[in-house]
Amino acid sequence: MTDAAHILVVDDDERIRALLKKYLTRNGYAVTAARDAAHARRLLELLAFDLLVIDVMMPGEDGLSLTRGLRETLETPILLLTAKSEAGDRIDGLESGADDYLPKPFEPRELLLRIAAILRRVVEPATVTESADVPKTLSLGVCRYDMARGELWRDGSPIRLTTAEAAMMRILSKQPGEPVSRTALLGDGGGDDEGGAQERAVDVQVTRLRRKIEEDPKAPRYLQTVRGAGYMLAPD
Repeated sequence: MTDAAHILVVDDDERIRALLKKYLTRNGYAVTAARDAAHARRLLELLAFDLLVIDVMMPGEDGLSLTRGLRETLETPILLLTAKSEAGDRIDGLESGADDYLPKPFEPRELLLRIAAILRRVVEPATVTESADVPKTLSLGVCRYDMARGELWRDGSPIRLTTAEAAMMRILSKQPGEPVSRTALLGDGGGDDEGGAQERAVDVQVTRLRRKIEEDPKAPRYLQTVRGAGYMLAPD
């Protein structure tokens, strides 16, 4: 990860904004801060960012609404900060289009690790085995997944993937026709949440991927559930 990565911090608490900006800057990142969703939108019209760190509980337009709105046109990775610790609340964050979430209060070091993990997924090229038995492109009905580029296409048009979805596709595509456990699909972005919250987060991301791949997401043909084993990519 390059030190030049530019992060936008969106939080209505002035003290937290200042602390995050100081801490992230000290650790090699360029940081811009926004006081609310409207301020963030104005900054996004003017500047390009490598990552957005957005607080969920903000007055006016909250972080979930902002994330959903941005996801309509923006591919930039999003890390949500939430004071809510319930698994369901964090799942809501992922369903809104966030790449990861971090509950408050958190250790500053953990924030750095989460940011590094997300940015690493952005810059890492897909690693594909050169075996002649493994194709470089997988056909998924009307969709096509380019393993070398890590790109998903539908009828000749690219499909936007979040960094978490892109990482999941890379993992699944390395073992087509073979089940991959939820633990393996967590990659390096998982935490130590109790009650299986992280595994449920994987389920949410699979649901989102199915909406992009499957003709009928409720009856998946290409991204299948393997009972007791995890998920499997089943190309044509």
